[in-house]
Amino acid sequence: MRIEAFFPYRLAVVAEAFSRQLVAVYGREYGLSREEWRLLFLLEDAGSLDSLQLAQRTSLDKVQVSRAASRLEEKALITRTVLGSDRRLRNYAITEAGRDLFRRAFDQVGARAEEILEAMPARDRAALERGVAALDRAIARVTEPETGHGTAFPRPGPIED
Repeated sequence: MRIEAFFPYRLAVVAEAFSRQLVAVYGREYGLSREEWRLLFLLEDAGSLDSLQLAQRTSLDKVQVSRAASRLEEKALITRTVLGSDRRLRNYAITEAGRDLFRRAFDQVGARAEEILEAMPARDRAALERGVAALDRAIARVTEPETGHGTAFPRPGPIED
């Protein structure tokens, strides 16, 4: 079998290509890394999250979260505070400057994503959205981290209409 025909490889390559189109917007225009963008996105939605919640809601590991948070804090886009006596547990909150930057960037990122998706026929786009949701559900059905059968992963949750 050729790697180009292996579904997981094809999916990863296409997802990476799509992601790079968006990175080109928030990276070039706003100086944000992929990890910084993800943290800002989550914090803009939630307002504040602790380090465990951030790790659970994104595919980033604790080190990636910490490094991205340090950079965002240096840019005054988020704040970090230590929670209790466990100095490893932190609370992250988006600042007003972070919220403003995110909203400006999101308008452009969303427009780029929509431009790409609109290049697909409507029937194919709907099939893709159903397929992604079905793949997410299938992975959840066969994943049992407690028995060593797969690993826990962030789930996108239901899409609201």
